[in-house]
Amino acid sequence: MAEEMAQAQPRLTAPRSVRCIVKLGGAAITNKGELESINEENLRSACAQLRHAMSESDGDGAMEKVLGMDWSRKPGDPVDPAVDAEWIAGIARLGLDTNFVVVHGAGSFGHFQASRSGVHKGGLHSTLVKAGFVATRISVTSLNQEIVRALARGIPSVGMSPFACGWSTQQRKLASANASQIFQSLHAGFVPVLHGDAVLDELLDCTILSGDVIIRHLAQLLSPKYVVFLTDVHGVYDRPPTDSNAVLLREIEVDDIGGWSIVKPALLQGNTKGVEISVAAHDTTGGMETKILEAAVIARLGIDVYITKAGTEHSLRALKGDVSTDSEDWLGTIIRSSK
Repeated sequence: MAEEMAQAQPRLTAPRSVRCIVKLGGAAITNKGELESINEENLRSACAQLRHAMSESDGDGAMEKVLGMDWSRKPGDPVDPAVDAEWIAGIARLGLDTNFVVVHGAGSFGHFQASRSGVHKGGLHSTLVKAGFVATRISVTSLNQEIVRALARGIPSVGMSPFACGWSTQQRKLASANASQIFQSLHAGFVPVLHGDAVLDELLDCTILSGDVIIRHLAQLLSPKYVVFLTDVHGVYDRPPTDSNAVLLREIEVDDIGGWSIVKPALLQGNTKGVEISVAAHDTTGGMETKILEAAVIARLGIDVYITKAGTEHSLRALKGDVSTDSEDWLGTIIRSSK
């Protein structure tokens, strides 16, 4: 079904091939144990690294002075925002490769509202589910706005909600996904910023569409050079990373039919069953399990997937595409095709 949708999209193409699709994991950019709380340090770091990765110059950024594009007045600000319009008008170009797409998870936003009301199970005839649908969307769209604000410190970003773009599902599987706004925004030099969302479902009435599923569909549609998942841990482990015996899986290989096996480390080589997954009780999107399954689908397309910890030197290298299977000093998981 995803392939049929990809073929049905308008034949618009980005000015250059999309370089990277980035997933900002909800656990990395929010404080998951605290309702609707953003991890400001991790978010700032991720945005700065994205700007660095996009920079077309050899330095740390495209310009000495960062162009701020959030000109709104925030609650508590004593005066209107200062905008140096003359300086901005004199900038010939941003010096950024903006052929990136960002998708973020919800973390401590949305999951509480969705799980408390059962939005992910459907049934809009229930007043609780209907109210929860509204509450979930208020929460996730408010996070999207804050992430766009953070990215707007140097990156021309535009927020896009799947629900508002007409994306929908059929029994939780993606059924309709109009990507024309994404194509047009890339053409115009903007970085689209999407998020996991509450959407309508043809059979269940409604459900939750995870950011990981969105990334898989966009990878099929846009054929990026690589995909990066930024999380709160260094990658995929053979068991929950809180276990002192957990081993980081450095390289996973995916075959033509979607089967996967561990290539590195050697002690787990060929293992296809030794990975234990834990999912938080309030997580309505499947957690790391969904991430691995969707990453495997992307890898089958011949697109390398890098999973690593946000706000580290390893995440910067991943965003720049400076990772290979021979990168022994890079901490993370590479998921790639066996071809």
